Amino acid sequence: MLVNAQQTSFSPPRGDLRTEPGPIRLVIIAIAVVFLTIFVVLPLVVVFAQAFSKGIGAYAAALSDPEALSAIRLTLLVAAISVGSNLVFGVIAAWAIAKFDFSGKTFLITLIDLPFSVSPVISGLVFVLLFGAQGYWGPWLQAHDIHVLFAVPGIALATIFVTFPFVARALIPLMQEQGTQEEEAATSLGASGLQTFFRVTLPNIKWGLLYGVLLCNARAMGEFGAVSVVSGHIRGETNTMPLLVEILYNEYQFVSSFAIASLLAMLALITLVAKTVLERRLDEGQLLRDD
Repeated sequence: MLVNAQQTSFSPPRGDLRTEPGPIRLVIIAIAVVFLTIFVVLPLVVVFAQAFSKGIGAYAAALSDPEALSAIRLTLLVAAISVGSNLVFGVIAAWAIAKFDFSGKTFLITLIDLPFSVSPVISGLVFVLLFGAQGYWGPWLQAHDIHVLFAVPGIALATIFVTFPFVARALIPLMQEQGTQEEEAATSLGASGLQTFFRVTLPNIKWGLLYGVLLCNARAMGEFGAVSVVSGHIRGETNTMPLLVEILYNEYQFVSSFAIASLLAMLALITLVAKTVLERRLDEGQLLRDD
């Protein structure tokens, strides 16, 4: 009681907390709002305004074009492959890094962060060197009539490379913070490894996992650089939505270009809303653990 009383007596009154003067706060907020308006809000408004500039009929016709539908299907397919692959890799990598001590852990974390520091164009060129006609495995692939570059496998591989840090990086700090006590308790009670994961670990990381999947999916659908190098730009076959936007814009088909771009913009808005919800869930989970 004495300690509590002393702590209470030394706690500063809420009104004495130092804050910035009102005018300074208003200036800071105004600068932030103006910056976001110029660089975020206005571009989105322009995209949607251009997409609907010739009416809803022209907008619907642009999205129903066979080439646009092919790009949308390919984008969704590549995103599904990338997210599924990175989901498995991210969970395994985060589990290994957070739950076990082993030599080379720092090196593994560095490899996971590598796509953040490597240009997507360079990563695409790496796959060209590996799977191209003059590449390391190119002659063998040609001899067996296996197509990697300028086909779905090459696009999927390039997208997986640039997106694989997102799930792992969302889970590693979360799992490190949770520790291993609950898993050890489940194991001591006779639970198998899979039972421990699905009944103990997964419920604790579900919001962080969804957060990583969300970011991975958004990056996969919007990837341009690496995909541009390995796709070959075959119209109606290997063009994803970002690639088709560039092609249509360069051909002065502005309505069609901005119509496809508006889909990517809507994806960004949906991602933003979902990201905010998931961050709130993660904060609530952190508060519950602290209590």
